[in-house]
Amino acid sequence: MTGSTGSTGVEGRLAEIERQSRQIEADLSRPETASDPDALRRLGKELARIQPVVAVYRQLGEIRGELEGARQVVDAEADHAIRDAFREEAERLESEEARLTEELRVLLLPRDPNDEKNVIVEIRAGTGGEEAALFAAELFRMYVRYAERRRWSTETISANETGIGGLREAFLGVEGDGAYSRLKFESGVHRVQRVPETESGGRIHTSTATVAVLPEADEVEVEIDDRELRIDVYRSTGPGGQSVNTTDSAVRITHLPTGLVVAIQDEKSQHKNKAKALAVLRARLLEMEQRKAHDAEAEVRRSMVGSAERSEKIRTYNFPQDRVTDHRIGMDLHNLPAVMDGELDRLIDALVTTDQAQLMAAAGDGAPRAGGGLR
Repeated sequence: MTGSTGSTGVEGRLAEIERQSRQIEADLSRPETASDPDALRRLGKELARIQPVVAVYRQLGEIRGELEGARQVVDAEADHAIRDAFREEAERLESEEARLTEELRVLLLPRDPNDEKNVIVEIRAGTGGEEAALFAAELFRMYVRYAERRRWSTETISANETGIGGLREAFLGVEGDGAYSRLKFESGVHRVQRVPETESGGRIHTSTATVAVLPEADEVEVEIDDRELRIDVYRSTGPGGQSVNTTDSAVRITHLPTGLVVAIQDEKSQHKNKAKALAVLRARLLEMEQRKAHDAEAEVRRSMVGSAERSEKIRTYNFPQDRVTDHRIGMDLHNLPAVMDGELDRLIDALVTTDQAQLMAAAGDGAPRAGGGLR
């Protein structure tokens, strides 16, 4: 790449990523790779991970080459009209160089290894009785609608309903590109302020629901010893004790070492309920292990956006004032019905941007900058 460099470390890292890209492309073109599905999958995934960095790095090199040429013409050309034209071109190229350099700054930030994973969204009614359960059901629908807008697929893993349409607890599976990278910011306590339909005096009530976004874990990441599980089966029941079916299809799994309990009864098949319960248990165990690692590093970086502690009140939905407030970034949005219908991108985009800014601040001079190369 042309252009000066203030830090050979960053420039060397970028050059190494480009070299890796060329090597992977060469490996993918070999006949023996084409006949090895595992190798194809592994190499394809690795190439997809680094390709955005390589593409911007190469584009930045081309822009700097053009910029150097334009500057040489400005310095050497005697004709004022030509010199002015190339000066304008140099200014345009400098702007593009700054844009690409900033894009590289973001691409080089440390990546959350869970970002590309599918997720399990756990929603639980908090304080507020039936009103909290109704709010939990609205949050469940909000995330389903958001997933639809992102063209992600969803599956109701479990939903413990109340008699009037609320949810005591529910598990929603979300599958799609970058699901965790967007939804991870939803973990925490959500608060609603409004007049419940059952309130005759018109008083505003405050209720809460807790959301936990768990990266989906596969069997390789989390190995569960069957000897550490207690599995109970029982007859499924609906709201208010109504019988759902007449067989012992509901499954409750207790992980003895941690005391975690997962109960699923939505399917009529005991086998399907057990599979769903194990998926939720694996996700919880993975989150538990990652939370331990996160807590160990908490003093190094405790981001108000990235910590995602369930005890934190992260957002308030104020219906009388038609306002939603994200307390982590002090952002207010109006048109609350649209938000509850899944229009979450403005909020999540702001959270992502804040998180990236904090990461860049923590990175300090290790990130590339415009003007005089990457340093």
